[in-house]
Amino acid sequence: MEMLNLSLPANNRFATEYLAQTPDIMQLFHYQYQKHADYIDRVNELAGRSFDRDAVAEHIKQFMAQFPSSNAVEHSLAKLRQPNSVVVIGGQQAGVLTGPLYSVHKVISIIALAKQKEAELGIPVIPIFWIAGEDHDYAEVNHIFAENDQKIEKITYPQVVLEKKMVSDIILDKEQCNLWVKKIIESFGETEHTKELLDFTSRAIEKSSSMVDFFAQIIMEMFKDFGLLIIDSGNKAIRKLEQDYFQSIINHSQSLTQAVLSQQEVIKRLGFSNTIEMKENAANLFYYDENTNSRNLLEYDQETKMFIDKNYSIQFSLAELLEIANEKPHLLSNNVVTRPLTQEWLFPTIAFIAGPGEIAYWSELKQVFEMFQIKLPPIVPRLNITLLERTIETDAIDLGLSIEEVLKNGVSSYKDEFLHSVKDPELEQHFLKLRQELSEHYEVIIKKIEEIDRGLDPLIKKNEQLIQKQIKFLEDKVHDSIYQKHVVKLRKIDRVGNALKPNGAPQERILNPYYFINKYGFDLIKQLVVLDYQFDGTHKLIKL
Repeated sequence: MEMLNLSLPANNRFATEYLAQTPDIMQLFHYQYQKHADYIDRVNELAGRSFDRDAVAEHIKQFMAQFPSSNAVEHSLAKLRQPNSVVVIGGQQAGVLTGPLYSVHKVISIIALAKQKEAELGIPVIPIFWIAGEDHDYAEVNHIFAENDQKIEKITYPQVVLEKKMVSDIILDKEQCNLWVKKIIESFGETEHTKELLDFTSRAIEKSSSMVDFFAQIIMEMFKDFGLLIIDSGNKAIRKLEQDYFQSIINHSQSLTQAVLSQQEVIKRLGFSNTIEMKENAANLFYYDENTNSRNLLEYDQETKMFIDKNYSIQFSLAELLEIANEKPHLLSNNVVTRPLTQEWLFPTIAFIAGPGEIAYWSELKQVFEMFQIKLPPIVPRLNITLLERTIETDAIDLGLSIEEVLKNGVSSYKDEFLHSVKDPELEQHFLKLRQELSEHYEVIIKKIEEIDRGLDPLIKKNEQLIQKQIKFLEDKVHDSIYQKHVVKLRKIDRVGNALKPNGAPQERILNPYYFINKYGFDLIKQLVVLDYQFDGTHKLIKL
């Protein structure tokens, strides 16, 4: 296994400037993630705050009891209880079969950075993955992409969820899930690892009650030997630890919203668009209505001084909402603004691992954190990784394609240029001329026949459409014949594109880890984790 560091452009201008740590961007954050001295400052800042490490560690221990474990996990739990411990943390939604590769890349980033910082700082550093189980956008997590007939297609998990439920509350249909997953794995083709993967996944489904459980089973099977700890933001038991935090959020509801809006204005003046959609009356909490099994975003009505949902079907006074936070905290959950805040209160965070979009939205929270006399943690861009199989590299070499160029621009232009080069220009012109002349002749015919009988117009136009369709049919058949003549090369182009830039997007945003695990086994994940990663903003091309 070989790793190359490539300089590829970031997904957006904000992320590009953040990687460069430009002065304009850095005024939106408290720490520079590439400066060792800033981590020393962060350790000192955390030392001046208090964290209930024992309670958090106990909650994680109980939550993780149902998932694959190891001595390394037990060691991480013990380290978390130590008064000088810190964590590297990051999170993601609970996608089916873990979702796209970047979920796995984020975990690898968390583990790799935690190991580095523990060596550099000489204190316990624990890797923690925060599963965003309180999210309710089921459509974002209920599918994967896989190759079918030379095309990358979206394959949706068939279980229907009509209510606006948190993903943590979506009960897994085990029979349906087993059938769907088996079909997916079998579509990858049988290898020496297929049976093991099928058996593991079947056991994981059987042990899982929810979508989050299923996600966590897979993640811990992959990373249990590296001391990873996981937490589910949608787990009801954790809400008990968040009671005081909910009360702070409720008491400072409008100030919190104004802090976000104020920071967004700063960002706009720097020429960047905002990521968080924020209304003036946002309350930044969700309320879970047990009667309707729905998660409702709360707003604050200035006239009535009530916390409401958008339909006014839910109404609470400040006192009533504070009572809910105290007595029934499981009915409340965070939004995109308050989740980072709650995470910061729960964990002594030495670094947060973020994707390109997350970096932008964390910048909008600076004044929120300052309002509570705390700082944003160092925000470290997650590793961007592309896995390059030997057969794909061979195809690219045969085609004369640069891997770096494919990662930047895909293969569409190359394929179009090749198809254009093998077409017969003279024949193309004949087809074009035939269609044009046919239309011109029909115009003359229509004018003549209109003098005889206008009622024949629809018939004549339909007749022209049929003939044009037949010409198009013939032209397509000629193109198909050309394609078949060069099918070997065209399939190579498709293979390279589907592997490295599927549907024109980065590999890690489309392809699923199960394709690679089926081919190389779970040992592939372990081999990826132990590589010597540098968090330098370069793209990691890993040759398998």
